Amino acid sequence: MGTERILAFIAIAFSLSANVSCSGKKAEKEQVVESRADKEKNAKSKAVQLEKKDMLNPYGTPPPPGKGITKPEIKSVDTTGKERMDDAITCLARTIYWEARGTDKTVMQAIANVVMNRLGHEGFPATICGIVKQGREEKACQFSWWCDGRPDSAQEIGPYESAKEIAREALNRQLKDLTGGALYFHRRGTTPAWSKKYIRTVEIGKIVFYKPAGGKAK
Repeated sequence: MGTERILAFIAIAFSLSANVSCSGKKAEKEQVVESRADKEKNAKSKAVQLEKKDMLNPYGTPPPPGKGITKPEIKSVDTTGKERMDDAITCLARTIYWEARGTDKTVMQAIANVVMNRLGHEGFPATICGIVKQGREEKACQFSWWCDGRPDSAQEIGPYESAKEIAREALNRQLKDLTGGALYFHRRGTTPAWSKKYIRTVEIGKIVFYKPAGGKAK
């Protein structure tokens, strides 16, 4: 075999090898994307079922293996913090993020407690997104961040990831109620008129928590 033929053969072999390598990397990338999409789908699907059970008791027995939302699954949801708020995970995580941003895990958990305490409670909607968005049509939102006229997207991915993890634990019934059954809260230094109608339960960080007398929401 002449030198020219040998060189031509080497060139063809190299080209085929490169094409196989590129195809392999492309397939691997597509697999990763598909895997992330599957995790997101699984997380949201599980959240729908967990939300229904959390209505009965948000602090009951955690779901059995395979039924709860996993850490890899929660990380796949709303990865940019800019997705539409149309699922329980995103609605809960954004509320935790905006109401407790810049605080510690204890305060974040307490905010999650309030949302979960409202779930299934008389006087509140039957879904987490319904609870978070309640009152916007009357311009009297239950959570001020939701109708303050500002963008609702998370601005810091790190703190938002922490909020999503708290949301995961809340939906999985892995959190304790630090608020004493609170349904309302306000920041220390303010005295809203409604606070006189309720029973103060606890103060966590700079936030004061309340529950209604007799257990009825107003």
